[in-house]
Amino acid sequence: MHTYQPLNCDLHDYLEIACLRGYRLDVELKDGGRLQARALTTRTASSKEEFLCLETADGQQEIRLDHLLAITPLDANAQFGRVLFSEAACTF
Repeated sequence: MHTYQPLNCDLHDYLEIACLRGYRLDVELKDGGRLQARALTTRTASSKEEFLCLETADGQQEIRLDHLLAITPLDANAQFGRVLFSEAACTF
């Protein structure tokens, strides 16, 4: 697995909203994969890698945040549309 690249801080807000609202998402991955799942929460591992925890038809799945290409909420009254993720890191 490649070294984890943190997301831009602003992009975390979209993930938080998706998880708080339990949005069903169309998740596009950088490797070309795609899935539809409900956003549950985010998780930070002891290695400082961050994950989006999802509920799929086959059970729970975690996606490392730097593997995300885009998310699009499928809920009719979602607070945002398609969000494209970038390589930019969060700096403090």
